[in-house]
Amino acid sequence: MLPLVPAVALLIVFLAGPIGYSLYGSLTNTALTGYKAANPDFIGFDNYTELFASPDFWKSVWLTVLFVGASAVIGQNVLGMLLALVSRSAAKPLRAVVGGLVVTAWVLPEIVAAFALYAFFSTDGTLNAVLGWFGIDETTWLISFPMFAVIVANIWRGTAFSMLVYNAALAEVPPEISEAAEIDGAGPVQRFFRITLPMIRRSISTNLMLTTLQTLGVFTLIWVMTGGGPGTNSSTLPVLAYQEAFKFSQVGYGTAIATVTLAVGAIFSIVYIKALKPEVD
Repeated sequence: MLPLVPAVALLIVFLAGPIGYSLYGSLTNTALTGYKAANPDFIGFDNYTELFASPDFWKSVWLTVLFVGASAVIGQNVLGMLLALVSRSAAKPLRAVVGGLVVTAWVLPEIVAAFALYAFFSTDGTLNAVLGWFGIDETTWLISFPMFAVIVANIWRGTAFSMLVYNAALAEVPPEISEAAEIDGAGPVQRFFRITLPMIRRSISTNLMLTTLQTLGVFTLIWVMTGGGPGTNSSTLPVLAYQEAFKFSQVGYGTAIATVTLAVGAIFSIVYIKALKPEVD
């Protein structure tokens, strides 16, 4: 156990410590300015009572579930799997081009990617210019369809990670098993769903957990593209926490939202860890 002591100490200082302090902060009326900034009072669960009674909070919960489910659980994982399959079966030049384009989006700093996507979806941006070639009228994507825009942006931003994970997982599938199934008459679709997917189940669960937790904390992408608007139509939990804490100066209330976000992430982690447990005969 002795070699683990430094790692445990670092986790306590840099992980458990901030989480504990955040939990305590959510039980106070700390403000960004004024008297309560220097002398906050302990108010117990008042922030949570107000939070759970707020329609904006429940709307933000729904938008967060939509954002995570559509862009991470479905978008990044499905598209990442498709790209991994293409990269293993396509010609080498095509693999290089597709892989290079996808990975470029992933390695860009998030703020740079956010501004690029803002320019893409803006009224006079690339998307409307391309649609104009086909006679389609321009659309105010960031105002009329803000969640669609940020979901597509996050899929573009994070698919490369899923592609790399699944590419490595597919490389570990023994080819002789698929060949035996093919000899027995199984088609490509049957081999994929009945052989390949079960054999890479743990990689899928791991990737689902990582992409879900990463997407749950996405802030910069949404803030740059829509600012959480129009109104609160794209305010996920991290954006709502920032608005309450730094725009409306209710730091304690914003910290309560952040704590709920942390709890949601913990629930997702427990579910995925259960799925990752080895099967016992």
